Amino acid sequence: MSFKSLIQDMRGELGSISRKGFDVRFGYGRSRSQRVVQDTSVPVDAFKQSCWASLPPELLRDVLMRIEQSEDTWPSRKNVVSCAGVCRNWREIVKEIVKVPELSSKLTFPISLKQPGPRGSLVQCYIMRNRSNQTYYLYLGLNQAASNDDGKFLLAAKRFRRPTCTDYIISLNCDDVSRGSTTYIGKLRSNFLGTKFTVYDAQPTNPGAQVTRTRSSRLLSLKQVSPRIPSGNYPVAHISYELNVLGSRGPRRMQCVMDAIPASAVEPGGTAPTQTELLHSNLDSFPSFSFFRSKSIRAESLPSGPSAAAQKEGLLALKNKAPRWHEQLQCWCLNFNGRVTVASVKNFQLVAAPENGPAGPEHENVILQFGKVGKDVFTMDYQYPISAFQAFTICLSSFDTKIACE
Repeated sequence: MSFKSLIQDMRGELGSISRKGFDVRFGYGRSRSQRVVQDTSVPVDAFKQSCWASLPPELLRDVLMRIEQSEDTWPSRKNVVSCAGVCRNWREIVKEIVKVPELSSKLTFPISLKQPGPRGSLVQCYIMRNRSNQTYYLYLGLNQAASNDDGKFLLAAKRFRRPTCTDYIISLNCDDVSRGSTTYIGKLRSNFLGTKFTVYDAQPTNPGAQVTRTRSSRLLSLKQVSPRIPSGNYPVAHISYELNVLGSRGPRRMQCVMDAIPASAVEPGGTAPTQTELLHSNLDSFPSFSFFRSKSIRAESLPSGPSAAAQKEGLLALKNKAPRWHEQLQCWCLNFNGRVTVASVKNFQLVAAPENGPAGPEHENVILQFGKVGKDVFTMDYQYPISAFQAFTICLSSFDTKIACE
């Protein structure tokens, strides 16, 4: 039997096992998600009875490597996720084989959404807005109109308006974007005017991350849910929109300070923090308790000068790329390379702001671009050193109403 036939037979065997004993999805909810759930109706030793259980480790690794290399796009990449769900031994091998997005340019497991994107190329995604329930969905793909496939679901966010601020709750489950969901991974919070935003991660991005002590986080500490689950929200970015006090017409001006990413990350040889594991809280054991159950809706204090703070602490600061005025079209223009087709005040491109002195070539690279292509469809392209989660939250801030900035 040839090696190619061996891999084909293995895929067929995996497909049979997956249909009978596993529900393999990328994310949570809808048709594609990222979790692997074992069906208790199937015996635990179902796979042990398969011929693949006695496969030599060297041969098994070679087969899994070839599957990972060949299944490089979705939906076929679900076979790689299926392999990781077979057993602990297979999972460890697949985790070693699958590289982080920075090196592979591929999104495979849920943790990929928290890891920096690839260097030198943009990951192309799009966002669907549902006006009726104030929900936003992030998909991997060119855009909705480019294919009959609706793309692969990545993240969902729901807008919650409060008297003094606005929260965008972000979840891995598109069908459960609730404040107490076990698939909650972070949130975006704005001030009353919608000019300043803070991005919170549900888990620390690096060992030195400081948790924001709010009423909800104090409740978490009192409950002692689990020593592995971080008790609070970790600020990872601050977004600021410049006030338009003169009422002049023009594009919005925004700045983003990435609390967990050093400014040196965009330089040659620079590095950014990379999470290696998603920590999910098991709130099912505490049905009367949630991350955000709090009578206080007071917004956390937001910094007034993000650029100054970034330069002082050596943090990465992103600023929107200045557009040019087109005399014939009578509008402000940016080169989105065909990814944006509808003029909108929400459209932007972010580049790294130089710490001191003139900007270098690394400060000309577009790290994140966002723009409108339909009534409720927007493209979102990002690259290293920010992650899909961070890019999504920055784009969500553009949806919020900003009367003082326009």
